[in-house]
Amino acid sequence: MIPAIIIIVSILVVLAVIAIANIKIVPQSKAYVIERLGSYFRTWDTGLHWLVPFVDKISKQVSLKEQVADFPPQPVITKDNVTMQIDTVVFFQITDPKLFAYGVENPLAAIENLTATTLRNIIGDMELDTTLTSRDTINAKIRSILDEATDPWGIKINRVELKNIKPPAEIQDAMEKQMKAERQRREAILRAEGEKSSSILVAQGKKESQILEAEAEKQAAILRAEAEKEARIKKAEGEAEAILKINEAQAASIKLINEANPDESYITLKKLESFEKVADGNATKVIIPSDLQGVVGLVNAISESTKTDK
Repeated sequence: MIPAIIIIVSILVVLAVIAIANIKIVPQSKAYVIERLGSYFRTWDTGLHWLVPFVDKISKQVSLKEQVADFPPQPVITKDNVTMQIDTVVFFQITDPKLFAYGVENPLAAIENLTATTLRNIIGDMELDTTLTSRDTINAKIRSILDEATDPWGIKINRVELKNIKPPAEIQDAMEKQMKAERQRREAILRAEGEKSSSILVAQGKKESQILEAEAEKQAAILRAEAEKEARIKKAEGEAEAILKINEAQAASIKLINEANPDESYITLKKLESFEKVADGNATKVIIPSDLQGVVGLVNAISESTKTDK
């Protein structure tokens, strides 16, 4: 009786160990392809699963993360018969674990070979210069062709990048010389444009300076003319004021004389003074009023008598 219990307990323990051993946990971003009796059964997603012992087995563990495949350089020939080395980088992601497990024997090798042949076909229709300047176009064409070709394998091609394009050494040397010549040409153009701009600025500066000088001279001339005009006005006003003062003084003097009621002898004396001033002038003919002729004769007689006595 006791041995039978031991056997049953042992069997139960073994079954429990087997059951526990077949409990599987699928981690995040993973998928397990399960086969039952050698045929595809199902795909396990993230979570807890139990594998039927001796019946089910995990055929393939698939990563659902985006993966990167860096392929070595491939020799390609351009349309103008230039051989180059181009290496590519492919970013892909497994979208269907079943197709990935059963679609192709070696998916990475298949993608690499497909990339190489596609690259050769595309570059073969392009010349060297176009190849060097059309990376985005080449990337888009390769990605489109690879994505369509790998769809039956459960693979999604997200991006394709040309990592390096290496032309032959002599071509590369010629390109470097061409680039150097182009840079020198651009430098010469920039220098010439700079000198031209500098000359234009200098000429504009001189022109503006001349305009400012002319404007300054014009303003100075205007100011001088205004100053001279003011001086003439002031002088004329002074002379007019002096004449007015003299006339006012003479008028006042005449008024005082008239108010004093002078006698005939005073008036005659004043006439003689006026005659003397006229005679001292440059006039060649002097007209003497009749009322002064007697007085003038008397004056001349006295003058002659004085000269005789001497």
